[in-house]
Order: sequence, then structure tokens, then C-alpha cells
Amino acid sequence: MTDDPRPIRADALRGELHLDRNRLARKLAELPPQAPVVVMIHGWRYAPGFAGDCPHGSILSLDPPEDDPRAVSWPRHLGLDGKAGLGIALGWSAKCDPWRAHLRAGWTGAALAEIVRLVDALSGRPVQIIAHSMGARVALSALPLITSGRVSRMILLAAAETRGRALAALDTPAGRGVEVINVTTRENDIFDACFEWGIHLGLRTSIGQGLRRGGPGWHDLWIDQPHALRALAALGHPLADPPQRICHWSPYLRPGTIALYRALIEGRLPASALPGQRPGRRWSRLILGGGARPGPALPVA
Repeated sequence: MTDDPRPIRADALRGELHLDRNRLARKLAELPPQAPVVVMIHGWRYAPGFAGDCPHGSILSLDPPEDDPRAVSWPRHLGLDGKAGLGIALGWSAKCDPWRAHLRAGWTGAALAEIVRLVDALSGRPVQIIAHSMGARVALSALPLITSGRVSRMILLAAAETRGRALAALDTPAGRGVEVINVTTRENDIFDACFEWGIHLGLRTSIGQGLRRGGPGWHDLWIDQPHALRALAALGHPLADPPQRICHWSPYLRPGTIALYRALIEGRLPASALPGQRPGRRWSRLILGGGARPGPALPVA
């Protein structure tokens, strides 16, 4: 009997990983050899089982509610239908104050590492990861806990993690072999500042400001800068202009972005082809309204 197309649900709750291992094994066995396995990780303010804030009924669902303006289906637009690719939706308890969420994100790295090891044991396949906000901290926290080559690529969206911790995660066997696309934008400057000052008292800088020296596998992708947008359009991935100067969710809500990530995940677009120019001045989107030029309305993916 063919299984349904929904992502594999995985929840990290109270230090334990809850996941249907039999269904995972079955879906991996059905998956074509070159099809990607992608773990999707939400950020702050989501938590499994909370009405309206459960990620499995929102961005990690094939059919999120139409009345939620921030609920775009990641698995649907990334092509993770269980045939072209397999999605694993990792939920964790982030519906709390940001300080506790920051701690929990670091702890949840162990659950992600367990998923990676399980996929490897069942299929020998590497895993890719796409994560938003504090979900990026979950992703990077897993790298010291896994062996080299088990995570091939990470796509981090408006990441809430510090440069120091990112560099430490990269300086591990798994970190030295992973490709990271760090998607960031000046629309997120206020959120980066709140993370830097509210949690780290202004002593640390967020990778939302770019890492700059992460090695050959690290790519800072600034999706608000005109030169980057022109380069992406030339690659066949035009992005619509953001409707707001301030938006933490722009890296997946802007039309065209998820199609770009799908091309990276499926290998149709190499990360080496991405534009790598330096960003515009911090606060430029807020103060000057600078950044992207008006663009056409595009479909989500």
C-alpha cells in the first residue's frame, strides 16, 4: 500500500525524539536513489500540539490554513511529496520567551542528530536541512554530534545564531564537509539586533549579518541587494520585491525564494553560482528604504 505524501512528523519534546520509525523506513525504501531527504525546522513561536501555532498544521504541512499570511507550505513548494523527495518535519517547543527558546534550540540539536543517524542507518543517504530563525541554531547545534558527510547541505533563513557558534560548528568533521547557504536580508536587521542585544547583551554578532569567513562551503546570500537580485534573475530565479521594509519571514514568503531553494536542494543550481557580493549598509532598508528594486508579482514557487 502506498503511503500518504505528508512529511514524516518528528517532534523533540522533553529531551526525547518522537518519530514513526516504521513509516520512515518504508518511505526511504520507496524513494528513488537520487531523491533528496530534507529535514525542515521552524523557528520561534511554534510548538507541536498548540492550536494555531503547531508547525505541522502550518509551514511544515502540505496544506496550511489559507487565512494565515505567514503559512506557506514548505514541503509542497520544495517538492517533498515522498516521491521526488522526502520531507521530515521537525517540531520543537519554541512557544515561549526567546531566552528559553534559545536554550531549547541548542538542546534540540541532539534530536536532529538522531534523525540524521537514523536516516543513515536505514538508507545510507545524506540529509539536507532547511531551517528558519532559531531553527538555524538547531541545525548548527547538530553538527558536532554527527559524522562527516551525513549532512550535505543546510539552507538557513534569517538565522538566529552567533558568528562564534557557527564557526565552532563548522570546525567539526561534519561542519567541514557541509555546504551552507545563509539566506539573509536587511529586512531582518531589527530582529538580528533584538537577538544580539536581548539574548547576548550586544557582545555577539548574528550570522544574519553574514559570516564572511566561513570557508569554501559557506555562502552568504543577500536577497535584498540589487546586485544579488540581478544575478539571481540571470540564473533563472527572479525574486519579487519585498512588500515591507521589516520582515523576519521574507526569506520564505517572498515569491520566488522557495523555488530557488528547491533548485539548490535538487542540485539543479550549484551554490557556487550564487552571487557573493558584500551586503548593503546595516539599517539601510529601514532608514533609507534601500535594497531591492520593485519587481513583478511572481508565484510562490
